[in-house]
Amino acid sequence: MKSVLLPTDFSENSWNAIVYALEFLKDEPCVFYLLHVNTLNYGVLNNPDYRDSDNVIEEVYTKPSKTKLLHLLKRISKISNNKAHRFYSLVDYGLFIDSIRNQIVDKQIDLIVMGTKGASGLKKIIIGSNAGDVVVKVKCTTLIVPENTKYERIQEIAFPTDFSSFNNFKTLQPLLELIEDHRAKLSFLYVNSKKKELNVEQQKNKDLLKDFFSGLPYDFFFLTNRRLEDAVQCFTQSRAVSMIAMVAKNLNYFQQILFHTKVEHITYHTDIPFLVLHETN
Repeated sequence: MKSVLLPTDFSENSWNAIVYALEFLKDEPCVFYLLHVNTLNYGVLNNPDYRDSDNVIEEVYTKPSKTKLLHLLKRISKISNNKAHRFYSLVDYGLFIDSIRNQIVDKQIDLIVMGTKGASGLKKIIIGSNAGDVVVKVKCTTLIVPENTKYERIQEIAFPTDFSSFNNFKTLQPLLELIEDHRAKLSFLYVNSKKKELNVEQQKNKDLLKDFFSGLPYDFFFLTNRRLEDAVQCFTQSRAVSMIAMVAKNLNYFQQILFHTKVEHITYHTDIPFLVLHETN
C-alpha cells in the first residue's frame, strides 16, 4: 500500500492537488496523510501572559488546524468513496521542511503531492517557497500540481534529460511503475543548442535507459534550441503530454525548466504536473 503525503495550507490550489491525487491514484491502494504545518509565532510564545507554551500551541495552533483538517476530510468524503483509500490528518508546528522530512521517515512516505499557484506561485520558487524547497531539498518522489491542472488520463510523459549518469537507477522505479500502471508512453527529450552528437558517456547512459525501460512504450526526441525551456514548451504544446518527469540530481538543468525567471511565458508551468524524482542513498 502506497503512503502519500498531502501537505495543505487549506488554499484552493492545495485542494486542487488533493483532488488530482485522488484521481491519479484511484486504482491503487493508498494511505493519505493530510499534513498542515504551523509556523510558530515566537512573539506569542514569549508573551508573559502565556506561561505554559504547550497549552499555547494547543489552543492557538493545534486545535484550529485540527478543525480545518476535519472539514477537509468531510470535503474529501463528498467526492471520494474509494474503499482502497484511507485518510489520516496530521498537525505539526515549526519549520516546514523539517516537518516534511520527519513525516517521510515516520510514515515511510512514498510520494508527496503538492499544489502550486500557477506561474506566480512558481515564480516565488526562485526566492524560496514551500513547493520549491520540497522539490530541491527533500529526497522523496514529489508530484507538483499547478492550480489550473485537472486530472486527465496519463497518455504521454515527457522526460527532459541531458543523459547525465545516475548513481542509482532505482531513482527511475516510480516512473517505470507509473508508465505500467497508466499504460502511458514515455518520451525522452534531449535539447542541444547545436546539432552535436552524444559523447561516449551520454550514449552509454542512453543505452542504459533503453535497457531499463525495455518492453515499455518509449521514444527519443532530439531538439535543437538555444533555450531549454522553450524547447520543452514547444514539445508539450505539440503533443498530448500529461506530465513532465525529471530527476532532481542535475540542479542546473532542472532549474532551467522548473524555475525559469520568466515563467509567466511558459504555459506548461500552469497546466502540466511535474514528477520530481530523487536519487536515494
